[in-house]
Amino acid sequence: MPKLPPSPARALLRTGLRLFVLSVVAESVEASPERAATLEAIRLIENPRNVSRPGPGGELGPWQFKAETWRMHSTRPFADALDRKEAFRVACQHYDWICRGLAKAKKPQDAYHVALAWNSGLYAVLRGQSPGRAHRYAERAANLAETLRHGPLVAAHDPSPPALARVP
Repeated sequence: MPKLPPSPARALLRTGLRLFVLSVVAESVEASPERAATLEAIRLIENPRNVSRPGPGGELGPWQFKAETWRMHSTRPFADALDRKEAFRVACQHYDWICRGLAKAKKPQDAYHVALAWNSGLYAVLRGQSPGRAHRYAERAANLAETLRHGPLVAAHDPSPPALARVP
């Protein structure tokens, strides 16, 4: 089939469709406090100091992606996992992929199960073969996500000395 020459109407339609898709994606990212809290909890556990050097298994970025996971959701170079905006986009896609897999298997899509799959792999969770360390990771992430959903997180390290109360 021959390719039709571009027309202004077709270009406008294509641009409008792209803008619509981007707005839906942006709304879904902002509309899910559960996802936002879970992803932030995972990021705080994976890379709390935002280190840019690779992890012990070659993981990169705020969510410590492995190269295989990155390639599941992005065609951009793995080094772009260090780009916070791109890493967040991939983290959202990975979160959604995990939730779809959990839903299909009729498992809860809560912070605990998402973090468990993030750490040990979706298929290990579905087969009931996640190791103990992954369960401890998931507990930490779920507790942290719960804290994040209900208010500001108190800094773990506050360099200022505590205020002393004066006794009259």
